[in-house]
Parts: sequence; structure tokens; C-alpha cells
Amino acid sequence: MIKIFATDKVKELDQYTILNEPISSIDLVERAATVFMHEFCRRYSKQTRIIIFAGQGNNGADALAIARLLKDEGYRIETYLFNPTEHLSYDCELNKQRLLDMENVEFTEVIADFVPPVLGERDIVIDGLFGSGLNRPLTGGFAAMVNYINQSEADVVAIDIPSGLFGEDNRSNDNDAIIRADLTLTFGFPKLAFLLPENAPYVGEWKVLDIGLHPYIVENTPTPFTLVTEEDIAAVFHPRDRFAHKGTFGHALLIAGSHGKMGAALLAAKSCLRSGSGLLTVHIPQCGEQIMQTAFPEAMLSFDPHQEYFTTVPDTTIYSAIGVGPGLGQHLESGAALERLLQPTGRPVVLDADALNLIASNNDLLARIPSRSILTPHPKEFDRIAGESNNSYERLIKAQAFAIEHKVCIVLKGAYTATCTTSGNVYFNDSGNPGMATAGSGDVLTGIILGLLAQGLEPETAAVSGVFLHGTAGDLAAVYSSEESMIASDITDMLGKAFKQVK
Repeated sequence: MIKIFATDKVKELDQYTILNEPISSIDLVERAATVFMHEFCRRYSKQTRIIIFAGQGNNGADALAIARLLKDEGYRIETYLFNPTEHLSYDCELNKQRLLDMENVEFTEVIADFVPPVLGERDIVIDGLFGSGLNRPLTGGFAAMVNYINQSEADVVAIDIPSGLFGEDNRSNDNDAIIRADLTLTFGFPKLAFLLPENAPYVGEWKVLDIGLHPYIVENTPTPFTLVTEEDIAAVFHPRDRFAHKGTFGHALLIAGSHGKMGAALLAAKSCLRSGSGLLTVHIPQCGEQIMQTAFPEAMLSFDPHQEYFTTVPDTTIYSAIGVGPGLGQHLESGAALERLLQPTGRPVVLDADALNLIASNNDLLARIPSRSILTPHPKEFDRIAGESNNSYERLIKAQAFAIEHKVCIVLKGAYTATCTTSGNVYFNDSGNPGMATAGSGDVLTGIILGLLAQGLEPETAAVSGVFLHGTAGDLAAVYSSEESMIASDITDMLGKAFKQVK
């Protein structure tokens, strides 16, 4: 797991490293500048004109060190240090002197009036005005400078975080006073803000650079937010016992489908067995018999008395896991049947799609959901259940609190799907791609999570692992064809390769 720390905590990690490595603060700046320089050199030609804008604090110290190191590498560097109060941080002042000690330095210290350089489309701007400690919107000359950079055609590379962006909650921020970076090279850990869609125009592509913060303090500083890695998922899966049989890997029940929506049931069913469940029974309305028997002979079927939709709960005692929702429809009788299903099970249930919509239309159902059940809403589905949110940060915090209050696992779907657990932990996923924004992709995810749950994985583990496998299969599908042409069944078809990749 890659921990995601609040920006005020990162300062504590820096300070602990300085005291206990030990290393001086200026040498830690040099370390950060060096890894930035190496990554920058890997990406950009020495024929490119580089304009560096530095602030008065430690982000400015990083920028001035980067200017010196890039000049040593042979880049043409123009550096502007903004110092309107004529007071620099210690490290910034020291790096200013180190830069000035070099020969043929193009350096301007801005104290009052400033005529900005002309920025062209072939230029690279390195943004080192403000770092992650900012807690109020930029105003005045700094806001004007940000606006000037944003209106230019130059590519912008941000040091650690785009100037003006807060590390977590940007609800009170001024969007017009935030650097719009093309690339953000951040130190140590991703910032929570990087994972939220409303901040994508400011962050651009981002990459974490390791600056060697002390491992003890990183390990022992708690945070509810983490980014899942492939190594984490690999640890979940183990070689199968040679003498195992289909009963060893669980018997899943999927309640899904209605007239005109049997495709959703089929997608979820195939993904459930493809994710390793030993047996699967799909409870469907009678209109779906020919479709399911023909298209997916591996599944067993249970038939609802109704011809077109779900009205009656089958006996659930023989099943190791239950999933409900894909293509279910939102009929009144289906809502009543869902209520009867939830109350007696006592076991976690995977709830998706129309099951979530039925819960949204009858919030009394919330109290009936078994603890540690897995709900897999997209943002609008979650809003229907928990109330509207003004942005994704607000929705994330609401989902985190909702999971704790209702003792369920919330899989809040998106580019960095966030799995919120009953303990308040939030696991972000970075596998997957925009090609997965296609009809039926969520049904595939429901089937994967159900299949993992049926095999005995703990609900939180099934949810986090299922999301990662889903994204990995989507990435493989995009390589095989393209993001544009991907359909949901392509994701299912790549599950076998996804398992091989993570194991």
C-alpha cells in the first residue's frame, strides 16, 4: 500500500527524517531536487527553453535547486524568484546564493514591479511558487501570475503540487487562481487532491518521486487513505490445492435481470465464474431462460415466478455469497422482494445497480442491509442514497462516514475507485482506463466481487481485490484492442490474464 498523508502530516515526516536520519533540511531539498531533475531530464530535451518561477518558501527552495541542477545538465534556464516581502525561508535563501554563485545565470528577483517573460508553445514552465502547505486561495500578484501562466501555450511542470491547489479539500478555493499543470512531479506520496476528478485540470499527469523519507515514521504514521498496489493484490491469491473441487471455491447466488436487461445478468454471471467461484446459480425471471441457458451453460438457473422481473426470494441457505442488482429493474414487487432478501440473510451481500436504486427509493432498507455488505455505486447512485454532494471530495468524505455508520463497504466507482470500509479506511485503485466507461462495466465488477466473496475472501478484501482485477483486465483489454472500442465483455475475457499478471 502507498500511504496518502494529509499535507500537514507530510511536514512531520520531513522533520522526523531530518532529525533521525539525520539529514539537514537543505540536503533533503537537494535530494528532492535531484530526483526531480532526473525525471525531468528523462522527459524533456536540452534544446527546450526552461522558465522557472520560484516562491519564497520551501517550494521555492526546491525550484532554485532544480534550476541549478538543470543548468549543470546543460539546459538553458531562466529563473524568476518572487520575493515581495523580501523575506525568504532559510533553505530558499541558501539555494538562491548557490544559484548566483554559478556563472552566466539568468536570474531575476521580483520584489515590486514585474514584466513577465513571453511564454511560447515550445517553452517549459517549472512551477515552484507554492507548495502543499497552502491553506488559502492565491490573490493579488500571485493570482495574476498564475493566470498569466495558464493563458500561455507553454507546458507546465509543477514541483510537488500545482501552485494554488490545496492538498485535500478545495471547496473554498478559487479555481481561477490554481496552476493548470501538464505534469506534476510530487515527492514521497500522492496528494489526496490528485485522485479527485475536479482537480484533474490542475494536476495533469502525475508521478510520485521517492525522496527517501525515514521508513519508521512512514510505517508508524496512521492515515485512512492508501493507494493499492499490484503487490498488495498478489498477496491475496494463493495456488490452488491439487485436490480441490468446485465446492471448495464456493457457491454464489446472483439475483439479476429483467425483461430487456438480461444482458446485465449475463455479464455479471460470466464475471463471477471467471473470477474463480466454483458454482453459480442465477435467479432470473422466466423470460431470461433461453438467453442464459444458451449464452452461458456453465451457470445454473433459479426461476422467479414472474415472467419479466424479480418478485420472489429463493432459498438462500445453500449459498456462500449473494449478489443482487444488475439489470434487476425498479418495480414495486422487486423492492418488496429485496426487503425480504436482506432481512434474514445475516451474511454480507453485494448490492449494485437497481438494488441500490431500490434502496434509494426506500431508505428504510438501509437498516436491513447486513453488516459488511458491499455496495458498488457510481457517484449518482451514491448521491441518491446519501444525498447530493457539491463535489467529489465532499462525496468521498460522506462515503467514508456512511460506511462507518451503516457498517458496510462502499465501492465508490470512478477513475480512482475508492473502497470505503467499516473501519473508516479508504483504498484507492489506480488500475483501469477511460475505455472502461462503457455499458455493463459495473455489472462485470459486481460479478468479480461476488465470485471472490463466494470463495471465502473477507468482504473488504474481495472488494479491494475485485476492483483492482477489474481495472487490470480493462488495461489488458485496452492493449489488446483500444480504449475506444472496448466493451464490457472484453473486460471479462481478460480476467484470466489479469489473474496471471497479479499473481
